[in-house]
Amino acid sequence: MQLVEQHVIAKADPRYAIIDETAFKAKNLYNAANYLVRQSFIGEQGYLDTVKVFHLIKGHEAYKALPAKVSNQVLIQVHQAWKSFFEAMEAWQITPQKFLGRPKLPGYKDKTNGRNLLVYEQGAVSKKALKRGMIAPSGLNIAVKTKQQQVKQARIVPRMGFYVLEVIYERQEQPPTGDASLFASMDLGVNNVAAITSNKPGFKPVLVNGRPLKSTNQYYNQRRAELQKKLGQTRTTKRMENMTNKRNRRVNQYLHTASKQIIALLVQEGIHTLVVGKNPLWKQEVNMGKRNNQQFVQIPHARFIDMLTYKGKLAGIEVRTQEESYTSKASFLDHDSIPTYQSGEKHTFSGKRQHRGLYRASTGQRINADVNGSYNIGRKAVPKSFGHGIEALAVAPVRPSVLTAQPRALTGTRTARRKPKTTACPGNVRIR
Repeated sequence: MQLVEQHVIAKADPRYAIIDETAFKAKNLYNAANYLVRQSFIGEQGYLDTVKVFHLIKGHEAYKALPAKVSNQVLIQVHQAWKSFFEAMEAWQITPQKFLGRPKLPGYKDKTNGRNLLVYEQGAVSKKALKRGMIAPSGLNIAVKTKQQQVKQARIVPRMGFYVLEVIYERQEQPPTGDASLFASMDLGVNNVAAITSNKPGFKPVLVNGRPLKSTNQYYNQRRAELQKKLGQTRTTKRMENMTNKRNRRVNQYLHTASKQIIALLVQEGIHTLVVGKNPLWKQEVNMGKRNNQQFVQIPHARFIDMLTYKGKLAGIEVRTQEESYTSKASFLDHDSIPTYQSGEKHTFSGKRQHRGLYRASTGQRINADVNGSYNIGRKAVPKSFGHGIEALAVAPVRPSVLTAQPRALTGTRTARRKPKTTACPGNVRIR
């Protein structure tokens, strides 16, 4: 499996100007190559693959402005963009309802502000520098410290106001080691970003506290709206870009910490498989009201699933997704059947949600609503997996701690640097 080590290069860094100039040259080559492919395709002369484009553009000044290996990687990126377009068109023609619109031709990067990804394969990374613990890409007079000894590739990714140097290296995946009959299921949400249950006897449900993420996003939305109002027009500023970068990094750090602890817990419990509930187009078709929609959409659940997936492979745990329609409405304790959503159909269930966070079964027994949904996801993925005596599973969930940064330090202001006060909803992340 390939993993990534990231290094942020800010504008104040002397290496930034060198990288920025090279990324601008790569943009020029990308646009020049894309122009040739577009003209041929639109003029119905056929598609130009990487080899044909190479012979047409190898004498162009944009191609010569970069090392040959880097220029060839830019041509490969153009080919990949067109390959994705053709695959999307084929899928759109078969099932257009799965798309939000007709796929568009690969476009050009902005002439002034556009920058392109820089890819350096093994042959374009200095081996001598790597032995000293440094990454030195070919043609760039820069060096970046790295912890990796064997590097497959180095990429320099343009971001808003900075660059990220990504060092690609390999780690060996582990075969599943847990009991094949044991699995855990996960329900994703907002206040509880994840509810984890299992069919293992004695396993107590675990809730991952999502309020710090919710607080981070709410504060970010509020401050950005205030700055946008003062600006008086729809555009961004350096201050707003810095806020966005800090918010994104904080969310990523939180999800990495939570996913690491979840996988460690499953390994400790001897779990073989993790089943995560996920519906197709759930972000696009969500309809929970304006405020709830914003809270749900802004939490990157898909990224969280990706983190769990690759960390699970490294730890010997299989992670897969499960369609989760009606899992929050059906009663786990009453053995309600859980159908798959079909437009126009109506279903009646034994229990109901009493209020936020609490579900009541037909017998009057109460269970955490997110735990109920998580159990139903597991039951939908593996029918008849719980059998009799399921009442013993309806216990109070546990809350192990996970440390994270305080959510309000987004702007770098004097107020944000003050020591946070103790409140009923602390900024520390907790898996509960």
